[in-house]
Amino acid sequence: MGDFIKLVNSWSITQFVHTFGGLFEESPWVAERSWPSRPFDSFEHMMNVMKNVVQTSDERVKLQLLCNHPDLGARISMSSNSVQEQAGAGLNSLSAEQYNELSKLNKEYTIQFGFPFILAVKGHTAQSILESMRNRNRRGREEEFQTALKEVFKIASIRLEQWLVQVGHEDEFGCKPSEVKQRTMYYGKGDVWMYRSYAKPLTGIQAIPESPFTGRNNILFGLNIKVAVQSDEFLPSFIEGDNSLVVATDSMKNFILKHAADYYGATVEGFLAYVSRRFLETYPHMTKVQMTADQIPFEDVLVRREGSLRASELVFRYSQNDRATAALEAQRKGNQVELSNHFSGVADIRLIKVKGSEFAGFVKDEYTTLPETWDRPLFIFLNINWRYEDPRDGMDDQRGRYVAAEQVRDVAAAVFHACRSASIQHLIYQIGLRLLRRFGQLSEVSFESNNRTWETVLEEVKEGEGKVFTEARPAYGFQGFSMTRDDLEDDHWGSKKEREA
Repeated sequence: MGDFIKLVNSWSITQFVHTFGGLFEESPWVAERSWPSRPFDSFEHMMNVMKNVVQTSDERVKLQLLCNHPDLGARISMSSNSVQEQAGAGLNSLSAEQYNELSKLNKEYTIQFGFPFILAVKGHTAQSILESMRNRNRRGREEEFQTALKEVFKIASIRLEQWLVQVGHEDEFGCKPSEVKQRTMYYGKGDVWMYRSYAKPLTGIQAIPESPFTGRNNILFGLNIKVAVQSDEFLPSFIEGDNSLVVATDSMKNFILKHAADYYGATVEGFLAYVSRRFLETYPHMTKVQMTADQIPFEDVLVRREGSLRASELVFRYSQNDRATAALEAQRKGNQVELSNHFSGVADIRLIKVKGSEFAGFVKDEYTTLPETWDRPLFIFLNINWRYEDPRDGMDDQRGRYVAAEQVRDVAAAVFHACRSASIQHLIYQIGLRLLRRFGQLSEVSFESNNRTWETVLEEVKEGEGKVFTEARPAYGFQGFSMTRDDLEDDHWGSKKEREA
């Protein structure tokens, strides 16, 4: 039993009802009838007692409890709790059209069932509330009576939780009210291929020991982009076929391509930030834009120039190798556009180490057929993502703190070369430590990896060192892992050795 519930158990009935009488709308009798059941083991126990007091009351009393609730969106006097809850769902700022429909649905509901429409509005929007009203107006009275009581209990639990947060004891409420599931609603365009010639060169990249990469000429700057947009205003297009606010996905594609000519930066992240902002500025009914992109890698082709082999500035090789990736969200916050949920990455790194990797000491039981290995080849597929402490470091190449995917790839290869790893899990941890030490501007590094090691056919050849392999069997192992700067603080044993690498 928590200390705070012990204190509540010692309260007089006057103090108890004064504090908790508003949990159930205009019905302090619920708290009054619950007080004699003290001591409560917890606030969850207290709430369950209150619910039982309601459930065991006669139908007339329960009906009056339902009738005490105000119509949603009504412009009338109501309890302070109801005012705050309805404002949180946007019911204090309805359009004239929304207000008229809400009033009409409220009236139809009350006439049909004999009590007002009740919904725990936390997490809802005006549109989702209207849809819920339309659906529930079609039900039978008994079903709707029980549904309304359940919503009353949700509202009471939310109010209790909010009170505990205010007094600093939210950890004592073990039974959290059910979160209202948010609707999934978005649409967009994928595989928007954009190629820009003579984009701004990427310069100012800080040199690191593991990589020769210090910049990119961006004579060809190519991206494969995916965009998704969100807004409650799109709901009529799903449920009514009303496309009056739908921006065609073909228009989205053209929007992105047109704005490629206006982008004066040098990075994938910067381009996504620029176009996302432009979407929200151009289409005010959109509330969120999510964009991802894979950079299309182009490799230099060597041609003879001025008596030696040099990189051509006209011809490039389209690469199928690893590629830079990025993603971010742009969301409208009042009159501002907020960029969030960003990450950068390098995808589809494929590294083969012919010897020097281990895998032993794993669980062995009746299902185990894999032998322990102390010097195996290892073929891994690897995706690495990272987040900046300050997202502007990834979006603005002028700050001198941009982390290039090419350098991250080279760090991974360098650690793979130097580290005698006990497993892929061990390997990616060592790569993460190196990246976090090398790039102090990063807050997090995460990995998705899988094992594609070839199957050994012959352990030795007739002459010299070597083995014979074939492709791995179709099933493969995979790993996922993330690290933050806290892992550097925890890495006492390996820190000295890693710094010396």
